[in-house]
Amino acid sequence: MEYQKLKPIIFYMQKCRTVICIIFSIVFALTGTWKIVQAREGKLTQEMIRLQKDLAKEVFRFHILANSDVEEDQELKMQVKEAVILYMKEMLPAGADRQETKQWVIRHQDEIEKIAECVIEEQGYSYSVRTEVTKSTFPDKTYGDVMLPAGEYEALRIEIGEAKGQNWWCMLYPSLCFTDAVNAVVEEDGKEKLKDTLTEEEYELVTETKKFKIKWFFFGESK
Repeated sequence: MEYQKLKPIIFYMQKCRTVICIIFSIVFALTGTWKIVQAREGKLTQEMIRLQKDLAKEVFRFHILANSDVEEDQELKMQVKEAVILYMKEMLPAGADRQETKQWVIRHQDEIEKIAECVIEEQGYSYSVRTEVTKSTFPDKTYGDVMLPAGEYEALRIEIGEAKGQNWWCMLYPSLCFTDAVNAVVEEDGKEKLKDTLTEEEYELVTETKKFKIKWFFFGESK
C-alpha cells in the first residue's frame, strides 16, 4: 500500500533526473561547441593580424578627409580626389613598385597639394590643404573582390580644411582597379602583384568573399 502511494513520486523523480541529464548534456555540447568556435575565431584573428602586418609592407594607400560632412564639402572632396588621381595616372611611371610609388609621391607632394588647392579655389572655397606621406589607421576596407584588414598602413594623406568630414580611401599600389564615373573595374595585373607577395593562405584570406564579404576596388570609396 505504501509503495503504491510512493510510485507517482518515484516516477516524477526519475523523470526529473532524465530531464536534468538531458539539460546537462545539451549545456555540455553547447559549451564544447562554443569553445571550438572561440578557438577558431582566435586563430583567425591571429592570422588576420599577421596578414595585416604583411600587407602593410606591400601596399601604399590614399586617404582624403573632407572639411565636413556637409554635402558641398563632400562633393568638393570627390572633385579633389578626381583631380589628384588623374594627375597621378598621367604622371606616375608605369610599372613603378611600392617603394618607387611612395618616393614619387614624396617628390611630387607639392604638386599634388597645388592641384588640390586649385580645385578648391575654382569651386569658390578658401580651405587650406595639407598633404603628407604618413602612417594612417584604416578600418577594414573592401576593394572590388579583395579586403584589407584594419590596421596601420603607409598612405598619402590629404586633409581639406578642418578635415572633420567623412574619409575617402583607396589604393595607390598595387593598382587593384580603377574607377570611371559609374563602375570599379578590377585590374588582374594588380591582383597578380598582390598574389605574388603573399602566401597562398594569406591571399585566400583576403579574397574569401563568403566569410568576410570582401570586396576591393583600387581608387576607393567614401567611408
